[in-house]
Amino acid sequence: MSPRTSKWFFEYLSADELHGHSIVETIYHAKTKFQELDIVLTGSYGKALILDGKLQSSETDEFIYHEAIIHPAFIAHPTGPERIMVVGGGEGATLREALRHRTVKRALMVDIDEEVVFACRRHLPSYAAGAFEDPRAELRFEDARKYLEQTSETFDAIVIDLPDPIEEGPAYLLYTTEFYQVVRDRLTEHGVIALQAGTAAPHMLFNLASVVATLRTAFPIVRPFIAQVSSFGLPWTFALATKGPDPRQLSIQEVDTRVKNRIDGPMRWFDGETNAGLFHLPRYMREALSTQGRIIRDNEPLLFKK
Repeated sequence: MSPRTSKWFFEYLSADELHGHSIVETIYHAKTKFQELDIVLTGSYGKALILDGKLQSSETDEFIYHEAIIHPAFIAHPTGPERIMVVGGGEGATLREALRHRTVKRALMVDIDEEVVFACRRHLPSYAAGAFEDPRAELRFEDARKYLEQTSETFDAIVIDLPDPIEEGPAYLLYTTEFYQVVRDRLTEHGVIALQAGTAAPHMLFNLASVVATLRTAFPIVRPFIAQVSSFGLPWTFALATKGPDPRQLSIQEVDTRVKNRIDGPMRWFDGETNAGLFHLPRYMREALSTQGRIIRDNEPLLFKK
């Protein structure tokens, strides 16, 4: 089968591996104060957001990524989070999924790069689906770590939806033990943190193992899991951490009941059966989590080359 276009975007998954997408149209390109930004129309996955040469989400399967980063964590909260914060998440889709929870009364989104949010609101409006206009939502453009260090406000859930910690990028100091300790101190008694943690490919687990090891310096319960986001080219991991509630203890029936009672609209990826299998990792991953990785610190960050 011949491609529909001669234009291609190749994302380097490692020094030895890349994933290609045909590009039907370049919709928007800019070099912001913080990173390189592209919004393109791909041949297989529709519109896609690319930051610093790494695909962040696509129209066809963004629901998997954004349901994964929100719902397992929020459902783990015993009564449902009321005050939540989203760090990053420029497309607005993470905020969209958070606001589907009827318990949420306040949703603060803090993103350092205003131009990314502006471009996504203009060119990817289906992602946010009106979330930015929701009266419960507040949008700030500033350094999220500095905000958390300076505020006295506490949250029931904090979602870290950021790119990988790329050298000279805007996110690398939001993966450290010092930052996770700040997050812990800004969470309420049953608070939960959720984040993306990189690929689950067997030969590339150092990032996940390091994120999990670092989270464990701040939280007693840390649960990594996998979601298959096919546009990424590799299986992807997420992690949630709590001060006490353990999502592995929830039955299928309890999760389905909480989904029914708390969430507006139908789910496409997440339900009780999905949750039951999420936290039972394959052996190779369990072994890697115990033998690989290191604690990420402000003075010893984990960085990827562009």
